[in-house]
Amino acid sequence: MTTERTAVIVGGGIGGLAVAVALRRRGWRVEVCERATEFTEIGAGLSLWPNALRALAALGLGDRVRELGAVEAGGGVRDRAGRWLARTDNAEIERRFGMPLVVVHRADLVRTLVEALPGKTLRPATTVTGIHEDGDTVVAEHDRGSLRADVVVGADGLRSTARSLGWPGARPPRYAGYTAWRMITEPLPAPLASGAANWGRGERFGYTSMPGDRVYCFATATVPAGGAGPDGEWAELRRRFGKWAEPIPTLLDAVPEADVLRHDIYDLPPLPGYVGGRVALLGDAAHAMTPNLGQGACQALEDAVVLASCLDRAPDIASGLACYDRRRRSRTQDVVRRSARLGAVGQWSWPPAAGARDLAARLTPSSATLRSMTPILGWKP
Repeated sequence: MTTERTAVIVGGGIGGLAVAVALRRRGWRVEVCERATEFTEIGAGLSLWPNALRALAALGLGDRVRELGAVEAGGGVRDRAGRWLARTDNAEIERRFGMPLVVVHRADLVRTLVEALPGKTLRPATTVTGIHEDGDTVVAEHDRGSLRADVVVGADGLRSTARSLGWPGARPPRYAGYTAWRMITEPLPAPLASGAANWGRGERFGYTSMPGDRVYCFATATVPAGGAGPDGEWAELRRRFGKWAEPIPTLLDAVPEADVLRHDIYDLPPLPGYVGGRVALLGDAAHAMTPNLGQGACQALEDAVVLASCLDRAPDIASGLACYDRRRRSRTQDVVRRSARLGAVGQWSWPPAAGARDLAARLTPSSATLRSMTPILGWKP
């Protein structure tokens, strides 16, 4: 008789919930420890590229998530005056990669993942404080006791406790040099014709359609870490972007003042490995990245599917975890580097450099841009 295998997952965000779903589909018993009092997400919009939709399909959730999202006809890059520098066609993305680009609310995706799990697997208000191996098992200590399992998965984000416990020599997250604002408008009287990312000098403002005639907006500015707008974040956005080309002023007018989220942007220096003993890191805990490629959650979903597959197919736990590390570390660290480079270019503020950047974007065919994304978007489980 085969003994049921068990996993404790530290962190109940998108990556942690996704790996819980993936392992349960393969017969594992899982428990998800989340320090917050409920499993939810306060974030704004989230882009799910074709690779993420394939991962969700492997979890049995692809159709449901696509029903919750919006497929935008197209997008691209504009300058701050609204002139197109580069354009993309979602139909061409779907033709090339078999899946469209879908935008969902983060909370909707988290809720979908939670609903795919039995309530007994979820442990809210549970803070993991220690992890240690005990023979052929691993023990996760928490503020109300301990849990014993075959594997512990650290999916607890940028400031991961699991990483600090198991990788004490790892370099800390590094500030990318700019902060970001995220927000969702109230329903608009007319839908957007297309989304865009507008590039300025040391500043960017992007927007994309969401279900219900709402629009997800994001902005960045090169500023020291830890700052805050003296008159509030909405006023700071109005000051910086209120005179940019339409529809940006109109979109800002439609954003509830209290709903603007601000987060400094960090990524994670490369780790020498994502596995230590019977502990594996996943998502931001392993490879936190800047949002410039829209791949943070997408890569976490890939991680979840690959980790479950490797553990299921390998002859033992150690081989399965080694398979996961081998298949995920190089790929995700490459995405981290690519996203950081794109963000650095997007934030250029020296006028000659920004002008050269905009000219290069205008001269680059959209087909070449999509071709360069093939290694990322073409991923299949």
